[in-house]
Amino acid sequence: MPLDALCLTAVAEELRRAVVGGKIDKIYQPTRDEVVLFLRGKGENLRLLLSANPGHPRAHLTTLTRENPDKPPMFCMLLRKHLLGGRILELSQPPMERILDFRLETIDELGDRVERRLVLEAMGRSANLILLDGEGRIIDCIRRIDGDISRGQRQVLPGLFYRQPPAPDKVNPITADEDTLAAALENPTQKEPDKLILDSFCGISPLIAREIAFRAGGQEGLRIELDKLRKDVQENNFTPYLLTREGKPVDFTFLPILQYGPQTESIRQDSFSALLDSFYERREAAERVKQKGQDLVKAVTNARDRTARKLANQEKELAATWERERLREQGDIITSNLHRMERGMGMLRAQNFYDPEGGEIDIKLDPLLTPQQNAAKYYKDYNKAKKAEEMLTILMEKGERELEYLNSVLENLSLAEGERDLQEIRQELTDTGYLRRPKTAAKREKRVAGKPMEFRSSTGLRISVGKNNSQNDQLTTKMAYKSDIWLHTQKIHGSHVILWLEGGEADAQSLTEAAILAATFSQAADSTRVPVDYTPVKYVKKPAGARPGMVVYTTYQTAVVDPDQELARRLRVK
Repeated sequence: MPLDALCLTAVAEELRRAVVGGKIDKIYQPTRDEVVLFLRGKGENLRLLLSANPGHPRAHLTTLTRENPDKPPMFCMLLRKHLLGGRILELSQPPMERILDFRLETIDELGDRVERRLVLEAMGRSANLILLDGEGRIIDCIRRIDGDISRGQRQVLPGLFYRQPPAPDKVNPITADEDTLAAALENPTQKEPDKLILDSFCGISPLIAREIAFRAGGQEGLRIELDKLRKDVQENNFTPYLLTREGKPVDFTFLPILQYGPQTESIRQDSFSALLDSFYERREAAERVKQKGQDLVKAVTNARDRTARKLANQEKELAATWERERLREQGDIITSNLHRMERGMGMLRAQNFYDPEGGEIDIKLDPLLTPQQNAAKYYKDYNKAKKAEEMLTILMEKGERELEYLNSVLENLSLAEGERDLQEIRQELTDTGYLRRPKTAAKREKRVAGKPMEFRSSTGLRISVGKNNSQNDQLTTKMAYKSDIWLHTQKIHGSHVILWLEGGEADAQSLTEAAILAATFSQAADSTRVPVDYTPVKYVKKPAGARPGMVVYTTYQTAVVDPDQELARRLRVK
């Protein structure tokens, strides 16, 4: 569901307890429309994410590490100038609005205490993050809006006084009196109950409107369910729930959802921040890759499709060579019938001594060739087909390795967590010839070396997971000791995983968790009962000339496990 006003009210109440009084130590802007405030709170350090992303604007505490650009954006520099060292005095939310207003106290250039406000408008495509001075004047914002004064559209530009977006002409279901509520629930046109709720009341999402209608069981019960909702909001009685279907997260809300029946489960979460952090983690990672690595995805996909088409054509050519024995047999039959033939014949009918039943066969001849030359031609075509089979087999083996490699790169792109990971994959594709190397030194980018993902097993052993082929090579062939345990999904593209033994032995719990991580960071992440091979690193070899990330291994064992994203989050070393 989108973060509606009611759910944002629940988030605001949770944030209020955590961040009010906190001091801003650091400010980062990982993406164009995301800001992270590092706060020194009540005995702990916190990270507050403020996202004005049009697809999923929100605010919550986060534990995820986001990669920051080498050069901070201008808006980030402006926030640092005005807010670093400041303290959050108050967090307010206009009634039933998707707006959070942070009031802060900070020190200006003259050393005076001044107030600033940071306003998050979490309103879909109109989402924005706006910095105001103490008088409510706009200093700057993430998304400037020129507006259209002649049509009464709101402008959001530096120097103007801030005005909230115009409120919808609907009833506030929390503060409305009895008469107003009753009038809003009148249904002379016989609208569907959920449609009536959406059209009449502000701040309620379609999911919650459907849930109220479902629980009401009809028009008469709407008032009762709305009263329950009002009471929960007034008493701040909110509980974070993650909705899952077939084990996959599909939505979130602040109350258990019954409308979908048993096929959708409402799983209670520890906090709204933890809920939003986990819900958007993989979704946003995929979006970042799609945006920043679009050229890489396109280049690899085109190369993969081209290789697959070439393989398909080679398979057809190879199938044609399997008929070559028939060519040799026809050459033998012509040779044994040379005394019956003469130049200019277009067809030879003769006994087929290769046929167990001794039938006759018609063999096509070239009238311009002598009988001996016709026989030689069939032998030549036979030898040509035999040689073609040998060459095609070699080419197809190479093509299959190429296809396997390209599929592994596509899988690596889905694991990329930021620009550094994408740049490492870009370097690999340039080194392997799939991308052109920039001709001018000005266009050449500095080579980067990313770090594998780090985990710690329940018993304390370190586990490393490569995010791309370069990291896989480094982990397996350069960093790991021969006695460490190497894990990889069996015949499925995925990350190389190293369980570091540090001179000790692998316990069953750590080995199982490492296998689960190997399954989780593979193409089988959404499957169950995934086979994972594991063996000491000394049995893993990289063939000469093999593509990055390609290895062979022997003397292995296999564990069958289920991927587990939650376990991966829990074991991840931040």
